[in-house]
Amino acid sequence: MSQQSLNQSEQKSGWITFLAVLLVIAALVLYYTLIDYSMLARLGMLFGGIAAAVLIVAISPDGRRFIAYAKDSWQEVKKVVWPTRRESTQMTLVVFGFVLIMSLFLWLADKLIEWLVFSVFLGWK
Repeated sequence: MSQQSLNQSEQKSGWITFLAVLLVIAALVLYYTLIDYSMLARLGMLFGGIAAAVLIVAISPDGRRFIAYAKDSWQEVKKVVWPTRRESTQMTLVVFGFVLIMSLFLWLADKLIEWLVFSVFLGWK
């Protein structure tokens, strides 16, 4: 593919995305400005506009790449080995224990530094 046809394809894809964004904005504007219509009609306009925008983006090259990326991402999520409830509980308790120990250590260090500064160095009682 030549450089010129790539640029034309990128421009076309940009316009398609721009059109889809305009459709979503128009659907939102219609939803919020047509208060006199029933809620069902307003929701139909809103979801219809969003569905049209999704359809337009899905047929664009960028949209097809995004859909392929989303499918690949979902396949990777399926490969994740999630911890069991017992493992999650144990790790949570380990974290809480560590936080408790660190908070006690920092409190003691703070009191020691306070005692050193005020009592030893400054001579305050």
